Amino acid sequence: MRTLISLAALAACSVGAVGVQAAGSVQVTFVEPDRFADAGRSFERPANLKTIEAHLRSLGQRYLADGQALNVEVLDVDLAGELRPSQRSAGEIRVARSADWPRMNLRYTLEGGGQPAQRGEDRISDLNYQQHLSSYSSRDPLKHEKQMLEAWFKTRFAPPQ
Repeated sequence: MRTLISLAALAACSVGAVGVQAAGSVQVTFVEPDRFADAGRSFERPANLKTIEAHLRSLGQRYLADGQALNVEVLDVDLAGELRPSQRSAGEIRVARSADWPRMNLRYTLEGGGQPAQRGEDRISDLNYQQHLSSYSSRDPLKHEKQMLEAWFKTRFAPPQ
């Protein structure tokens, strides 16, 4: 009987832990996006930047503690791969080669949650971006950038496990 009560208590605790979700907020600003190394072709740049912003906000919801506020200034973006002329269409296609890894320069300030403010500037990149098993769809055009941002976010802001 004690074993059953202990198992029930353990199950209740683990269900509560799974249901807990961080509730931090993220504000994203793109500093001079027209000068970014490669945020996509001019017509796709706004959508790419909006996707990066939405992804950073979702990472904040998942990894920041309640009451924490992160301000991220994106200083430069260089997407994985490079644009090459396409022989099949009139436009260009993005070709991912090992020498064209994703990179971003970010400045950040994290405040709240009863902690002293954290400030910094990071140059993040993923030289091995083609070697990772991705948790993002293979059809997602920014899967490499999302994975790189998530790794940075976990390393820099997620509470220790």
